[in-house]
Amino acid sequence: MNKLLMVLLALQLTGCATARTLNAAQPGAPVVYSGTRLDLYAMNGGCCAKDRFGAEAPSYPNVDLPASALLDTLLLPLSVLTVIGVGFQATGGL
Repeated sequence: MNKLLMVLLALQLTGCATARTLNAAQPGAPVVYSGTRLDLYAMNGGCCAKDRFGAEAPSYPNVDLPASALLDTLLLPLSVLTVIGVGFQATGGL
């Protein structure tokens, strides 16, 4: 069980689809559930993920899918605000 967990964590380090699509800045790319959609696109044999999503698909999309779905769900309010055009400036520090 411990080895299985280590293998899954190592595969996750290849890149989360949601994290890849967050800074893709591809015009016309999906924003809501973008990482989950990228994983499903790759699992269904879609070509040219870079052109459609602005990011390469992960090496193991079926392993990445649960983590991307969770992160996309957590980021859903922000992605919906982005789609409807509400902008906000977030700054940190003093």
